Amino acid sequence: MLRVLGGLVLPLVGAAALPFTAHAEEPIATFSIVGYDPATGELGVAVQSKFFAVGAVVPWAKAGVGAIATQAFGNTTYGPRGLALLESGKPARDVVEELTSTDEGRDRRQLGIVDARGNAHAFTGAECQPWAGHEVGPNFAAQGNILVSEATVAAMANAFRDTPGMLGERLMRALEAGQEAGGDSRGMQSAAILVVKEGGGYAGFNDRYCDLRVDDHVAPIAELRRIFDLWKIQALVLELYRHVEAGAFDDAIARGREAITLDPGAGETWFHLACAQSRAGRSREALASLARAIELDGSLAKRALTDTDLTPLEGDAKFRELTQAAQ
Repeated sequence: MLRVLGGLVLPLVGAAALPFTAHAEEPIATFSIVGYDPATGELGVAVQSKFFAVGAVVPWAKAGVGAIATQAFGNTTYGPRGLALLESGKPARDVVEELTSTDEGRDRRQLGIVDARGNAHAFTGAECQPWAGHEVGPNFAAQGNILVSEATVAAMANAFRDTPGMLGERLMRALEAGQEAGGDSRGMQSAAILVVKEGGGYAGFNDRYCDLRVDDHVAPIAELRRIFDLWKIQALVLELYRHVEAGAFDDAIARGREAITLDPGAGETWFHLACAQSRAGRSREALASLARAIELDGSLAKRALTDTDLTPLEGDAKFRELTQAAQ
């Protein structure tokens, strides 16, 4: 459902880093999307704004609980309070209503929430500055204010629905589509993406699967895409090995090939694909990938001699040829 209402403002953060004096009442254009992936349990937020370091204010998420975007004259208490309410069992709609009903400044706020069951709800205050509004669907809520037109929010929603693959990619594509449709009427400055899942953080110690920010840039979405693709390569490689250990070799090899499309000149990524193919018993394919890996990065020949994923290839003459210099 698409609603046309008034605009969006964020409270000022990081004022010292700005080349001018701003005020908490200054309207700031923002568009964002919150999303849930029922296949993986991932929850996330992506946002872009004509605002310094928007990633420090708008996105909030907790694995197994929900994701929240709080913007316009953003009430940052909506983040932790909203997550606590979601964790207590309240659905997204009830959380939005509870947060806004007790807030005297609600008419200048904008809020989007999705819970860990895929229920989503959003709120755009009547005093937000045009164009402002939101669109809600299964597993997502897209919202924005001070936009060129409602086309930005509609484009985000369509991109999220139509993009295949991991949640982070769907959120990124939604941001890109929103900008392509017009985006902020005041321009761009910062962008961020946050995706959480159980044990998704470094070494499994927390839930921060993807947490990337561009705080100040002339093209923040393009820069966020650049660093997101670097993150995505690593994420795909990790997924490759998870699938290998689960015996899902077709899925593992697919992840490796996808990683290579993002950086075909990286020998390391070809090496990981060779490992998956070797474990799958596809020796000919594995040797071809290993040859490409070593061609791009000669140091990988020595590593191939000790990597147990490549043990099935050791008796092959081609393997001995590829690793001869390192023996």
